[in-house]
Amino acid sequence: MQLKEGQIRIPSGCAVSAVISKSGKRMSGESIVKSMVPMHERSNGLGGGFAGYGIYPEYKDFYAFHFFFDNKAVKHECEVYLKESFEIVKSEPLPTRKIPSIVDEPIIYRYFLSPLRSALASYQLDEREFVARTAMHINTFIKGAYVVSCGKNMGVFKAVGFPEDVGNFYRLEEYEGYSWTAHGRYPTNTPGWWGGAHPFALLDYSIVHNGEISSYDANRRFIEMYGYKCNLQTDTEVITYIADYLLRKQGLNLDELANVIAAPFWSTIAKKCPEEKERLTYLRTVYSSLLITGPFSIILGFEGGLMALNDRLKLRSMVVGEKNDKVYVASEECAIRVMQPDIDNIYSPEGGEAIIVKVEEGKY
Repeated sequence: MQLKEGQIRIPSGCAVSAVISKSGKRMSGESIVKSMVPMHERSNGLGGGFAGYGIYPEYKDFYAFHFFFDNKAVKHECEVYLKESFEIVKSEPLPTRKIPSIVDEPIIYRYFLSPLRSALASYQLDEREFVARTAMHINTFIKGAYVVSCGKNMGVFKAVGFPEDVGNFYRLEEYEGYSWTAHGRYPTNTPGWWGGAHPFALLDYSIVHNGEISSYDANRRFIEMYGYKCNLQTDTEVITYIADYLLRKQGLNLDELANVIAAPFWSTIAKKCPEEKERLTYLRTVYSSLLITGPFSIILGFEGGLMALNDRLKLRSMVVGEKNDKVYVASEECAIRVMQPDIDNIYSPEGGEAIIVKVEEGKY
């Protein structure tokens, strides 16, 4: 008898992978797709996806919106809404190829958009806040329309399927980027559907995640007080909004973000020097509702870099490798060796230790 979703549960399932060039050298998406093949058993075919950075250099000054639409009517409704506040520089179906394992696909479209100055002046918002609110509005109020990603010079490609099939479906070998992240999903408590596959993205921030968030309700209630809405039926979505809130709205740096969502234990903080103790105590106290509890390993992609982070107890696997100007991250070493067989340095970060990699200034 073939087991169905809900009849089997592998809590440690899901796979993550990433590669970034610190010199900004653009790489084909083919390598990141191949990295997911040896981790096939960590997924169950209910979700796979990729995020690529630097993939739209010819449209780098415009916001690249990737969409799922349930039907043509909702697509038209969404386009009418977009035209009220944006110049649509280009719109087209996302290129895909038919493969037997990817079925029931929605209408998949991309738009390159520029916010109208009149709209920004009317709402008295900066560009990034206006775009973020637009994405939230569409996902909340236009039923059957889903913003998959909306950053500049980046995009998310995801579907219901095994990740290697999803990469083939989206023809990722035809794209080049300076950074790629990948995810193979094994949903445990939430449904497997197109919008619930990883990565989750808002502006240039994207998240792939292996684990479970036991603090989801507390995290969600806090973040929704600031205009975010969790509509995509999975706990991982909230991590993306936490990152956007802390980095963009609160002005924290990446180390501080890590010290909020994977905060050191109070016993660890007590042993720090006075200045560090004061800083960590402040972050734990002010942002206590954004502490993420439960086992996790996440990779945060952003313009010009990425951050990899485990939970404080390192209850999910994650390894990092380095070779020349490239840094690799994956759930398993085998995935890294597919991308770079002759890896120079490979290691496993400590629980709560943020691995932050940035592209050289001006190279992306």
